[in-house]
Amino acid sequence: MPPTAKILIIDDEANIRASLKEMLIRDDHEVVTTESGEAALKLLETDTFDLALIDLKLGGIGGIEVLKALRERSPDTIAIVLTAHASLETAVEALRRGAHDYLFKPCKPTELRESIQRGLLNRQTPSKSRLLDQIESMASDLEAIRSTILEQESRPRPTLPHTITGKDPGRFLQYQGLIVDRLRHAITVDGYLLDLSPTEFNLLSYLVTQVPKVVSPKEIAREVQGYDSDQWEASEAIRQHVYRIRQKIKEAGCSRDVVNTVRGVGYTIAEQ
Repeated sequence: MPPTAKILIIDDEANIRASLKEMLIRDDHEVVTTESGEAALKLLETDTFDLALIDLKLGGIGGIEVLKALRERSPDTIAIVLTAHASLETAVEALRRGAHDYLFKPCKPTELRESIQRGLLNRQTPSKSRLLDQIESMASDLEAIRSTILEQESRPRPTLPHTITGKDPGRFLQYQGLIVDRLRHAITVDGYLLDLSPTEFNLLSYLVTQVPKVVSPKEIAREVQGYDSDQWEASEAIRQHVYRIRQKIKEAGCSRDVVNTVRGVGYTIAEQ
C-alpha cells in the first residue's frame, strides 16, 4: 500500500525526531527528518511535502521563519507546529501565519494523529473552498483593522477581551496577559501555562468573556456547571474552584492576582 502522506519533521531533539518518525512510518507515511531550520530550507528548495511538523524553538533559523518560507515555497503543504508549554503566544503567531494547528511538546500520539488527519483532509479540499477560506481570512483581517481604528478613536475606555484573528477567529480570546484557546482548552497567564481541570478552564474562560462584569456564584454555577442552586451552595462550590485556580496560577510561576473577589457580589478578572 502506498504511503498515506509525505511528511517532513523539523526538530533539533534527536529522540523526538526518532519517536515521531517511528510512529508515522507505522502509520504508512513516508517520513523525512531534519534537525535545523537551515537544513529544512535546503530541502524545500528541491522537494515538496504533504505535511510538515515544525518545532518552534530551533537554534539558528527558527520555526516561524521556516513556516514563512514554507508558505511562500509550498503553500499547499500543511504545517503543524510543536511548541513548549510556555510559548502559547508564539503558537498563536504561527496560526496567524498559516499553520494548521499547534501541539504542546511532548504531544500525545492520538492528538498528533488526529491533527495530521484533519490537516490532510483540509489539504484535499477543492480549490474553490480554499479560495473561500482566503476570502474569509481577508474579511477577518479587515474587521480586525476596523476594530483597532474604532478602539483608538474611542479611548480612553476599559480594556475588553478580544478575539485573536487567524484561521479560526473564535478559537482564541485574549485579555491583557491572558490567552484562552477554546479548542485546546489551554490558558496562559503572562506566558505561563495553567494546568486546569475542565471545570476550572470553563470557569476562568467564562470570567474572561464577561469582563468587566462581576459575576455572581449562582450565575457561574448555572453557566459553567449547568445547574441552578441556592446562593449559599453556589458560593461554597465556586469559592473552592476559584481557590484552586489561584493556587495553580501561583504554581505556574505567575505572581499577580488574576481573579478578583468582590465581597457579597461575586468574581471578576483583575485589571493588570
